[in-house]
Amino acid sequence: MTKKERAAKVTEILNTEYGTDLHTYLHYDNPWQLLFATILSAQCTDDRVNMVTKDLYKKYPDVKSFAEADLEELMKDIFSTGFYRNKAKNIIACAKVLLEEYNGEVPSDIELLVKLPGVGRKTANVVRGNIFNEPSIVVDTHVKRVSKMLGLTANDDPVKVEYDLMKVLPKEQWILFNIQVIAHGRKVCIARRPKCSECVLREVCKSAVMRQEV
Repeated sequence: MTKKERAAKVTEILNTEYGTDLHTYLHYDNPWQLLFATILSAQCTDDRVNMVTKDLYKKYPDVKSFAEADLEELMKDIFSTGFYRNKAKNIIACAKVLLEEYNGEVPSDIELLVKLPGVGRKTANVVRGNIFNEPSIVVDTHVKRVSKMLGLTANDDPVKVEYDLMKVLPKEQWILFNIQVIAHGRKVCIARRPKCSECVLREVCKSAVMRQEV
């Protein structure tokens, strides 16, 4: 089975198991809220981020208020998300750039997004996919791990994984794949203790097949 053939079967099964509704696990009302929430989500659960942003976005209701935020105070506000010093610095710096260069709006071009402080390809693709409906593959820990187990990539570098998946997944599946695999990674293909016997992908999963042969 080629990687494209395997990817086709994987997407067919995922669509049946998890549906094809587009959504994000982070709560937001506008582009900059999703952008900052995604920055906060690095090495942190979406549930924790949602708990923090619920009050955070009331205290800082717009990009300008973040740009003018006191660093020490913002650090305290986001402390529970971890890596709070760098995240606070990046969010303030990012807000300033959005105000000065984009009139407070979030750009849609990936090359412009990744130039923003604290924004890498993962964060940029979250924004592009969910805000601008641009076909984007978001490689988080679940996507990287599950994709390797399925045999869709052999790489560990997130950017290389992203390009590997772009080669084998149809564009209309790119955003969905991330949503579905996050759900699958949390529910079934759990790190260190994957429930292969319960997995709907076990017949097309390279890792599961290899375990059965051993």
